[in-house]
Amino acid sequence: MKYIHLLLLLGLLTSCANNNEELSVSQIVDKAIKNAGGERYENAEIDFVFRNIKYKSIRNGGEYQLERKLQDSLGNEVHDILNNEGFKRLMNDSLVKVSDSMKVVYGNSVNSVHYFAQLPFGLNDSAVNKQLIGKDSIAGREYYEVKVTFSENGGGTDHEDEYMYWIDTQNFEVDYLAYNFEENDGGVRFRKAFNHRIIEGIRFVDYENYKYEDIYIPLKSLDSLYEKRELDLLSLIETKSVNVELTPKKDRS
Repeated sequence: MKYIHLLLLLGLLTSCANNNEELSVSQIVDKAIKNAGGERYENAEIDFVFRNIKYKSIRNGGEYQLERKLQDSLGNEVHDILNNEGFKRLMNDSLVKVSDSMKVVYGNSVNSVHYFAQLPFGLNDSAVNKQLIGKDSIAGREYYEVKVTFSENGGGTDHEDEYMYWIDTQNFEVDYLAYNFEENDGGVRFRKAFNHRIIEGIRFVDYENYKYEDIYIPLKSLDSLYEKRELDLLSLIETKSVNVELTPKKDRS
């Protein structure tokens, strides 16, 4: 009996040690992506509406196409397409010439909306640099604080912007995020996720979007200011009419 009790005690100690094992930032982000949809992102067509503009992403392994359709002030149908080959714009189904500088602007605009709508999928992009800052609590729940910066090569024109993600230590959901930006004299934003829903195995959320006047404040301080109600609600970020169609993996033979 003593031998059996010893085995049980050793098993319990091993289990506790595994539970207390510290995860690397890559493991944390991998778990967050897996929890939110994982491989489903890589082979899916996702349609949604954001601020009355239609968006669509098509991914098949390493191939991708991000689209945006809108109507300009003259009633023209504008169709922007960003894919592995670059950016192009169609107007009333005809290809129009766009300068290289504006291709970057339009492409970043299209990519940004898809990026936020499909978080945390993009956190493993090659240009992303991740750092585990520590742990903190918001509303009684414990979160990993993950800082994200972007390499200049592949990070886009806004590669100097910084992001912070609060990832639940238990279920690995991204419930809060913050970022700073330099465009238009700069600013900081803090977002709280709400309206969680799962569509074809992929998690989508909307956000309460907050601002803070001091644009130089460290991002990791914003969660405390949020709990003290010292942030100003700026807008709601709502992704509507979401539709997901999972596609078979492309035959690479």
